[in-house]
Order: sequence, then C-alpha cells, then structure tokens
Amino acid sequence: MLENLNKYEIVLASNSPRRKELLQRMGVNFKVRTLFGIDESYPDSLRDEDIVCYISRNKAKAYQSSMAPNELLITADTIVYVDGEVMGKPKNAEQAKEMLHKLSGKTHQVITGVTIVTAKRTENFGVTSQVKFTNITDEEINFYVDNYLPFDKAGAYGIQEWIGIVAVEEIKGSYFNVVGLPVQRLYQKLKTF
Repeated sequence: MLENLNKYEIVLASNSPRRKELLQRMGVNFKVRTLFGIDESYPDSLRDEDIVCYISRNKAKAYQSSMAPNELLITADTIVYVDGEVMGKPKNAEQAKEMLHKLSGKTHQVITGVTIVTAKRTENFGVTSQVKFTNITDEEINFYVDNYLPFDKAGAYGIQEWIGIVAVEEIKGSYFNVVGLPVQRLYQKLKTF
C-alpha cells in the first residue's frame, strides 16, 4: 500500500516512540530527523485544533530549508484540552500529578495537528478525540506517575499504559490520535501525494 510514496524519502520529524511505532505499523518506510529548540509557542487567540495545526506548521517550517527535493516531511503536535486549559507535557512529577487531578472524573479532548510537506505541496490538518476519565485517586495518580514517568506525554498520560486501562471510561474518535498520531486520517492524506 501507499506505493505512491516510493518517489519520496519519508522523514518523521519526531522523537516520539509512539509516533514511530504507529508509522511503522502503517507500513511506511521512514527515517527520523529531529531539531531541538523549535519554538512551540502560539498566539493566545488560538483554540482547539488551531493550536496544534499552528505548532505543527511551525515545526515543518523549521525543517523546510534543510529538506531535499525528494523528501516528504511529517510533523505533529498533540495537546490535551480540558476546561479551556491546554495541557502539554509536564515538566516534573508535581505538574504531572496536578494534570491528572484535573482530568479525573472529566471528559477532555486530545487534539493532534499534523503537517505533511513536500517541495510542491503542504497539507495541514487536526484531529480531535474525546476521552472520559473515571475518578482516579491520589494513590492511583502517584502510582502511575512514579512507575510510568509520563513526562513525554501531553496531559501526563499514555492511554496505552496502566492509567488508560484503569481510568479511561470512554473514547469518542480515534484511539490512535490519543496515542499520538491520527494514523487513519494521515493514511488517507498520504494516498493523495
């Protein structure tokens, strides 16, 4: 599948092990290239999918000057959105526990923006999934943060980990988006390149 991509060198601009695994499982051959220090700030006026689409586009712009003519670049950004608050990756255990307390007993959105760039074309899209958490105790939150170290995950959790098994009551939308990459939508877009 996706034989149309054979004309490209696919570049995933992400260190996320989950994004790498999902792209591999899709059957895409790719290499990883990462730049550090990319500005991930965004205008305060942006909301929801506009935030991650903006950040994903900015990540792509940072790579464009170093792209070869035959490369296809994929960038992504994921946030958790609850009660009007944007949650990125926690900086420490305290912040991770605080985030999980805010998610406890509530429905939140996991929103991923993806940008696909070639020398001739740019596609940018966002995908939102609704996730409902049951009430989680301090003991459960402490156990998860201490044993799973969720510091590389938006909202301080990985749905594929222990917390997803015990706390996620319901999902509406793409499960894989919550993992970190909306692969079904990405696959449909890649078919057009």
